[in-house]
Amino acid sequence: MAQGESLTLGLPRMHKERGERRDFLPSLVRRMTERGVRVYVESGIGAGMGLTDADYAGPGVHVVDGLETYKQDVVLVLRAPELDELPKLERGATLVSMLHFPTRPRRIRRLTELGLEALSLDSIEDDDGRRLVENMRAVAWNGLEAAFDTLEKTDPTLLDSGRPPVRVTVMGVGMVGKHAAEAATKYGRLERSKAFRQRGLPGVEVTVLGRDLTGHWAYMRERLRNTDVLVDATQRSNPSQPLIPNEWLAWLPQHAVVCDLVVDPYVLEVTPPTVRSLEGIPRGDLDQYVFLPDDPGWMKTVPAEIPHKHRRATVTCYSWPGVHPRECMELYEQQLAPLLETLFLRGGVRNLRPDGDFHERALCRASLRSWNGGLEAPRSEEAQD
Repeated sequence: MAQGESLTLGLPRMHKERGERRDFLPSLVRRMTERGVRVYVESGIGAGMGLTDADYAGPGVHVVDGLETYKQDVVLVLRAPELDELPKLERGATLVSMLHFPTRPRRIRRLTELGLEALSLDSIEDDDGRRLVENMRAVAWNGLEAAFDTLEKTDPTLLDSGRPPVRVTVMGVGMVGKHAAEAATKYGRLERSKAFRQRGLPGVEVTVLGRDLTGHWAYMRERLRNTDVLVDATQRSNPSQPLIPNEWLAWLPQHAVVCDLVVDPYVLEVTPPTVRSLEGIPRGDLDQYVFLPDDPGWMKTVPAEIPHKHRRATVTCYSWPGVHPRECMELYEQQLAPLLETLFLRGGVRNLRPDGDFHERALCRASLRSWNGGLEAPRSEEAQD
């Protein structure tokens, strides 16, 4: 390498909920060391996927404690560190992570205050606005798999050959929504679809709604009354307002399941606030992503000032791709490796050129520098980490 050979790469573990088992794989570490990058990995990395420190060992690899990984020039971690973890990075270092600039104003302020560079993985897009680091298919299929698992428990007629088709309403027609519609027609899992077909059960009727239609009260009342699985895959231009007020959820049948693929946070202490697009539903993670109406998780994850009287069984996970961790990280590595190579070849964020090659332009647009400079990236779908 030329310009970037002196830069170092740190790979800390995420230390999130117990169900979060993902870490970047040894194959990515080898790819970077083969290009002259010194890589510092946290001891225990990959343990959730059955890997050991020995799997990562090799020339140019240093197995260190977690704090040491944060002291490197570039720190790569899939899900963003908490705000109180950011001071671990050295001033001027670059954090590469799913940072979600559009819905995380406090995170942006803290990164800026600490003098950090940042690249938001969810904002890396090609020249036509298509994301380059994403696992939208897993978001949709894993979410719908959980939704139909839950519907099997809430709807006693699901296995009745005399029942009508299962009625699924998908809100949102972006990439997640398109995958969700396909996954819904297969009951969220190909094996279940085959088993149901062999039993002679009717299939699935999917209705896909554009965002504007969700605001029509009379239409939505009839639509929700005739919905067994309600899927939220929307992208809102105004995250301070819900698309579906909590009182509308009362129109859903008692057995209905809400499938939340967006998973925006509740952030009420900023102006304007950020709320969920389906008002009053909980927000899950890899430890718990199924919430029945009487689950105490409602009170733990929904702020008291948010209406949540009307409840239906809900599946919601901030990290849907993490349900199947190894497959997720293999895909992220394929997408991310050429971007990392470009970042190190150019010698870091400061040397990226907005008129450079394909990957360089994409990295420029995803940088905190661009965001703070007014080059606001399009609002991205939230649930893909």
